[in-house]
Amino acid sequence: MTQTRRARALPNLGQVSIAVIGAGSWGTTVGVLAAQGNDTTLWARRQSLVEEMRGARCNTQYLPGATFPERLAVSADLPAVVESADLVIMGVPSHGFRAVAQELAPHLRPGVALVSLSKGVEQGSLLRMTEVLAQTCPGHPVGVLTGPNLASEVAAGFPAAAVVAMDDAALASEVQRLLTTSWFRVYTNDDLVGSEVAGALKNVMAIASGMASGSGFGDNTRAALLTRGLAEMARLGVALGGKVLTFLGLAGMGDLIATCTSTRSRNYTVGFRLGQGERLDDIVASMQMVAEGIKSTGPVLELAARVGVDMPIASEVGAALYESRPVTEVVTNLLSREVSSEFAGLES
Repeated sequence: MTQTRRARALPNLGQVSIAVIGAGSWGTTVGVLAAQGNDTTLWARRQSLVEEMRGARCNTQYLPGATFPERLAVSADLPAVVESADLVIMGVPSHGFRAVAQELAPHLRPGVALVSLSKGVEQGSLLRMTEVLAQTCPGHPVGVLTGPNLASEVAAGFPAAAVVAMDDAALASEVQRLLTTSWFRVYTNDDLVGSEVAGALKNVMAIASGMASGSGFGDNTRAALLTRGLAEMARLGVALGGKVLTFLGLAGMGDLIATCTSTRSRNYTVGFRLGQGERLDDIVASMQMVAEGIKSTGPVLELAARVGVDMPIASEVGAALYESRPVTEVVTNLLSREVSSEFAGLES
């Protein structure tokens, strides 16, 4: 999607070719959305899954019931998928994101934009996914699509909204037009940092919310966790260079509400089952798809320590995940903290 191609693509969106890399539930859903008006190819690493999707015209493993549009193709040939794309959308979990980005980088045409769907922080480097893309695919515009988007609901055609964050406003508007459908409304935002930090942190807060519910605590407890969790998210985002308003929008509050209250949320489910007394290893072994909050909590806490931001809820989630701290002790620790100003760290 170079500037010369962009000028021709805008009037006739049907001529744009989109590649969606990763055939999990959300990657598949975005593929279905993109194919409403664009030639789209969904890439999956396993040839067996590709053959199954071709035959069923549906991803029965990760998104059952969502029939593929005519303009959605599937392939396991990564170079071929990427070489023909005007826009590449990365639907790969954070722990495998860099490897796939490195694999596809040599096959990108000059100027093609990459948009991340991953809501996580890379372990070790502590980089956001667009930062990983900037390293592995230098010279290409990058962005993130995020918001309150539970895949099964979007795929079913329930009205939903998301935000695409990019530094280039014109390019963000083009991606917005390419992905907007009659039921999926895309907004734009220029705050990459805040949007990605919000996406990663809401998964951590969803585990906390699930733990509270699974332990039998009530709506008041969960409301307090969500509200204080939003404050934690904003403090870290602002410290890293994000904008506080981003956390009041779709990337922040919107995604937080959906992920922290829905039984369809994988991260909420992990927390709920921990609150019910299950072991984390058993929970992970029983899940078909990745709950990003399990892997992101550690890197998030490292980021917070680096910039001197206090994150009590995330810290207690980390203790529950990595130190097997009992959930009742987690909640008690939060309630016994020294009281302070509600907006400490956020005052202008």
